[in-house]
Amino acid sequence: MRQQIEARLTELQLEHRDLDLALQRLTENPLHDEFLLQRMKKRKLLLKDQIALLSRQLDPDIRA
Repeated sequence: MRQQIEARLTELQLEHRDLDLALQRLTENPLHDEFLLQRMKKRKLLLKDQIALLSRQLDPDIRA
């Protein structure tokens, strides 16, 4: 189970990084598609939330 979570976490982190690079390239173009930009930003935020969730599953914050 842990290995599956770690594998999925790695996939999401790679997609997040790739999306970040794509967003940077898109914003360099003054005639970029604003709708596409917004969709990509929303996807990036979703990935960030999923990464945080999986990270907490791997290392839960246990209070004493």
